[in-house]
Amino acid sequence: MGDFKGSFIENTFPIKEVSEESAREKNIRHGHISTLHIWWARRPLASSRATIYSALIPFPESPDEIERKRQFIIDLSKWENSLNKMTIEKARKEILSSNGGKPPKVLDPFSGGGSIPLEALRLGCEVYASEYNPVAILILKCTLEYPQRYGKPRKRKIKDGMIEREEEYNPLLEDVKKWGNWVLERAKEEIGRFYPQDPDGSTPVGYIWARTIPCQNPSCNAEIPLMRQFWLAKKDNKKVSLYPYVDGKEVKFKIVGDGYESFPRDFDPEKGTVSRAIVVCPVCGSTIDDDTTRKLFQEGKAGQRMVAVVLTQGSGKRYRLATEKDLEIFRSAEKYLQEKRKRLMEEWGMDPVPDEELPPKETLGFRVQRYGMLTWGDLFNSRQKLALITFAEKVREVYKEIRKCVDEEEYAKAVVGYLGLGVNRLADKNSSLCRLIPQTEAIGFTYGRQALPMLWDYIEMNPSEHQSGWKVIMEETIENLSHLSKIPPVESEGEE
Repeated sequence: MGDFKGSFIENTFPIKEVSEESAREKNIRHGHISTLHIWWARRPLASSRATIYSALIPFPESPDEIERKRQFIIDLSKWENSLNKMTIEKARKEILSSNGGKPPKVLDPFSGGGSIPLEALRLGCEVYASEYNPVAILILKCTLEYPQRYGKPRKRKIKDGMIEREEEYNPLLEDVKKWGNWVLERAKEEIGRFYPQDPDGSTPVGYIWARTIPCQNPSCNAEIPLMRQFWLAKKDNKKVSLYPYVDGKEVKFKIVGDGYESFPRDFDPEKGTVSRAIVVCPVCGSTIDDDTTRKLFQEGKAGQRMVAVVLTQGSGKRYRLATEKDLEIFRSAEKYLQEKRKRLMEEWGMDPVPDEELPPKETLGFRVQRYGMLTWGDLFNSRQKLALITFAEKVREVYKEIRKCVDEEEYAKAVVGYLGLGVNRLADKNSSLCRLIPQTEAIGFTYGRQALPMLWDYIEMNPSEHQSGWKVIMEETIENLSHLSKIPPVESEGEE
């Protein structure tokens, strides 16, 4: 026993280099499982892959071999080598050789987002993953099970003019893409009218909202738009802002900056009307303390106001102020939501808008309950609710459509599973807790961090047209599935 040196990781490990690759991985989007669905404590794939390999191979005898193995571990941890056939096959062969020619069994009893079991699978291990959380279970199925079970290439004959030839195709990939487009088209047919184009052909992709409270000065009583700052775009080559001004006892807005009116002298877009729930009235200058602000929300005396619309036509974004027509369309969406919600409650036997209570007020990171948001459905405005339940409804219909032509129930669940994750991602990008990021003109996530803090102003997405909407979500899902499907099946030594 004195000569036993154990596994490689028990003796040494290139921590610095693998850590650098793990940090670099945060900026990788194409094909990475982080774009499949959010998970809080998902481990980096780089460190998972490197540590699993290092734990399953023995520590070499010679210094030269130790250094070669160390360098190989660094190369193995690189994202660009995650599907490198030579690198992965070498790692698999060494692991098999170290385990008597049989794939080692790897059990992750708390698998979460699936990084460890995925990398064990990539390295040819017999993987067992378990979880208690149903969201994690679906993520694991879409990461580990379905690509291996249904995503392997098949061959079919196609006619190219007069010539018949064979081509490879991925049936699961094609069906997720096909039915993802089907969902989008059906959703647009039903609710596209609530996101109409402007007369000049511009497409609205987002709507800027500000929550409001009444000024508590009895002689003022103005409606105060709550905005943490006024920037719309804050780039090196493009600076655009909302500019609030007072007309009588009303707060109105202009759009100023590049392509609009010039910035007024002494105007600082960084200074909004609210900070840490302390509000300053732009009309009379009086201050509302944080406790009073929260009380107004809890008593139902707060409101919201559509301030501006984000438009695209060709490349780039531009902005205009919201009009009465925009509000009329929103109100019509509210009315349709009531009708649709009632119908789906009868069909589904439950409220399509989640009516479950949020965690208790003192739950770490959850702040919105202090402002009257008590259920999960309260996190969305009416048109956001309508959009999300419509996409969810269409995904449910996909299952029925697939079952008409496919006998295997589990295959239909696989396709719908990826679409269901897409609806979840849509919710993460289309709630009243999503902020406009002026540095990129992009939409932030509901869960920008592991918390639900209060957001005073937010951006509502057009889910069919925005660059973070359903189209891009499906594109990223397809990239993910394509990557996962290329992981070879687990084999014992000598198998072909």
